[in-house]
Amino acid sequence: MSRLHGTKDFWIGALRAEGPVFAAAVAEAPPETPVLSCPGWTVADLTRHLGGVYHWVHSVAGAGGTTPPDRRGLGEPPAGVSPLEFWQQGYDRLMALLDGLDPEAPAWNWAPQPKKAAFWPRRMAHETAVHRWDAQLAVAAGEPIEAKLAADGVSEVLDTWLPAGRRKVAGQWHGVVHLSAPDAAQDWYLRLRGEGVALLDTATILDHDEHRARVEVTGTASDLLLALWGRISFDTLGVSGDRSLLDGLRTG
Repeated sequence: MSRLHGTKDFWIGALRAEGPVFAAAVAEAPPETPVLSCPGWTVADLTRHLGGVYHWVHSVAGAGGTTPPDRRGLGEPPAGVSPLEFWQQGYDRLMALLDGLDPEAPAWNWAPQPKKAAFWPRRMAHETAVHRWDAQLAVAAGEPIEAKLAADGVSEVLDTWLPAGRRKVAGQWHGVVHLSAPDAAQDWYLRLRGEGVALLDTATILDHDEHRARVEVTGTASDLLLALWGRISFDTLGVSGDRSLLDGLRTG
C-alpha cells in the first residue's frame, strides 16, 4: 500500500490555498443559501462551523499538553461579528499558530495516534478542503480537491477516523476493500473486521488470510475522499464487488 506522507509545510500550504477559496465562495453567496452537501445547513451555518473549529483547535494545538480539552461547543461569533469575519479571525489566528508550531510538541488529539501537534495541520487542511468544496457547491462552482491533498485525505480517513471508531453509522463489516486513485498513483487496501479496521501493506505478509479484495473502488483521489465523507455517492465511482462493505468506510 502506498500512501502520501505529508509534512507540516505540505498541510499548511494546503491551508493557505484552500482558505481564501472558501472565503471567496462564502462571500459570493447570501448567508441563507442552502449547502446541498450538508443537509439542513446554510452558508452562514457552514462558515460559523468552520470558524468555530479554527478557534477551538487554536486553543488545543497550542496548549502544550495532552490533557483532553473542554468540549463545550466550538464557539459562536460575538455580537456584531458576521460569520465570515468570525471565520477570518479564526483562520488568521490558527495559521499564525501552526506556522510556528513544532510538529513534535505535545498536543491532545482524539485519534489513536501520538499526541503531537503534527496531527492538527493535517486535520485542518482536510477539514478546510472538504468544506471549501461544500461552499463552492453552494454557489455552483465546485472544483475537485487537489490530487495529492485528496490522497492524503483518503489516508487520513483510513488511518485516523476509522481506527478511532468515527464511522457515519455503527455496524459489523467483514472483508477486504481496495481503493484506487490512478490520478494520484495511490492504492489502499484495508480489512474490515467487525467494528475494527486494519490497513494492509501488500508488500508484507501480515497474516495467513487471503487478501483478495471483496470490493474494489476506482476514481480520482478527490472523488474517493468526497465519497468517504458522504459528499458524493460511491455509485458515481467505478465499483465492483460487495458494495455493502462501503458503508463501513463512511465518515460523513
